[in-house]
Amino acid sequence: MSTAAEATAAATADQVPNYLNHERSIKSWLFTVDHKRIGLMYLVATFAALLLGGFMALLVRTELMLPGKQWMSADTYNQVFTLHGAIMVFLFIIPAIPGGLGNFFLPIMLGAKDVAFPKLNLFSFYIYVIGSVLAIVAILSGHIDTGWTFYTPYSTRADNSVLWMTMAVFVLGFSSILTAVNFIATVHTMRAPGLTWKRLPLFVWGAYATSVVQILATPVLAITVLMLFVEKAFEIGIFDPSLGGDPILFQHFFWFYSHPAVYIMILPGMGIVNELIATFSRRAIFGYMFVAMSSIALGLLGFLVWGHHMFTSGMSEYSAMVFSALTMLVAIPSGVKIFNWLATLYGGSISLQSPMLYALAFIALFTIGGLTGLPLATLITDIHLHDTYFVVAHFHYVMVGGTVIAFLGGLHYWWPKMTGKMYSETLARIAFTLVFVGFNTTFLTQFVLGSQGMPRRYFDYQDQFQPLHMTSSFGAYILGLGIVLIVWMFVRSLLKGERAPENPWGSAGFEWMTTTPPDPHNFPVTPVIERGPYDYDLCTEEELYTGFRKDLEAKKA
Repeated sequence: MSTAAEATAAATADQVPNYLNHERSIKSWLFTVDHKRIGLMYLVATFAALLLGGFMALLVRTELMLPGKQWMSADTYNQVFTLHGAIMVFLFIIPAIPGGLGNFFLPIMLGAKDVAFPKLNLFSFYIYVIGSVLAIVAILSGHIDTGWTFYTPYSTRADNSVLWMTMAVFVLGFSSILTAVNFIATVHTMRAPGLTWKRLPLFVWGAYATSVVQILATPVLAITVLMLFVEKAFEIGIFDPSLGGDPILFQHFFWFYSHPAVYIMILPGMGIVNELIATFSRRAIFGYMFVAMSSIALGLLGFLVWGHHMFTSGMSEYSAMVFSALTMLVAIPSGVKIFNWLATLYGGSISLQSPMLYALAFIALFTIGGLTGLPLATLITDIHLHDTYFVVAHFHYVMVGGTVIAFLGGLHYWWPKMTGKMYSETLARIAFTLVFVGFNTTFLTQFVLGSQGMPRRYFDYQDQFQPLHMTSSFGAYILGLGIVLIVWMFVRSLLKGERAPENPWGSAGFEWMTTTPPDPHNFPVTPVIERGPYDYDLCTEEELYTGFRKDLEAKKA
């Protein structure tokens, strides 16, 4: 990026414009085509969904602290856990990293001024908002108690609020598809001179693989919920057996999307972890191309294993054997990533800043999530564990221990670059401890509950499970406290935080080589890439700790 270095070396921090102080009116934000502002709006919207979905989870755990009815009826309980799942999956986990952090940083990492289709980018955000509004209408207009999977025949026999929710999911799918098209076009056509495929940041590789999966898989979900809508609205027999339909067909369609969707959720998080481990161990990622290609492999293998969700649905033994074997293959690209991360850490100069704590937690928690998936992929053990709390714990170790932990790590890591403000490292470490301890207290106990036969989604349970349910609920409160502390810490940072240095972590990543906060056009001139994003041995001290800009304020002081 030598050209960018020459163009910005003479500018002082006060003289360099940034996207935050450029046209501050509300109208300028609502009609912006700046990918950074759109990314921030995604972050605000999806984080609000995280808080709402988390609140629903606390309501569920409060009810389950003791057997019998505590404060809500069984019908209300079914609605609350359904909304928890639907909000967390469709409004937070799927769009948070691609829409928020991806929108903000992918063009900067490519040395581009924006995404390929800026107006389409804004349109995709408003589609997300419309889908979210439809979901809220569904919540307020009736009761949805089908679970977030909307399984038939439950969904075909529920009230018409299910129609609103299925339309919300249908609309949200278009937001994902448009974002994916934009990212793929941007990666292919807008890379800076010198930025070859073998120099791409691994976060970009993760976002690219995610985009491919979104384009291929999301239309299947759209067609599925559309058929559900048509069946319920016009009583056309597709899934409802009373109308001549097949409810198992819905499961095949749903999981053909939803298992690839697991990698839509996890691949961007893996991309973030690559950036964190490289930065805080001061080493290039071991086996760069193996890690990059494992992202592509995970995305493609995800389309072949949907049947392992349906081992107890009556499929033939031979089909189940094939799905079981294919599921085992997913462990290979996942294992490649874990091995290469550990190999990168080995011998590295590790700095345990708060973003790195989240990266290390991701490795531990995602490994547990992956290993506990093996009993569920094995036919004989899945018969016992299917639809128990073991599945709930496994799912949350992958989705929360993976995606949410990576999201929080990325948010901590890139917060100074996005806002120009530093947060309290002490508060960040305390919040991380609460999140880590609370999460494991909540879900490790659920592995035990499931192995003992406690079925998931049940409003009531036998007295023998009460101590473990109580422990799990206390863990949920600790986890919730950690999330609230993170929100307070970031708000405090915006109001009272110290000005962030150009490159506070000393990263070799391309996104740190522009101003903090970034210039409205990311770079004053198109940069020329002369090295890879993890080539620490080719970077000078000035590049690692001040970016390509000289901190003239410090010199004056």
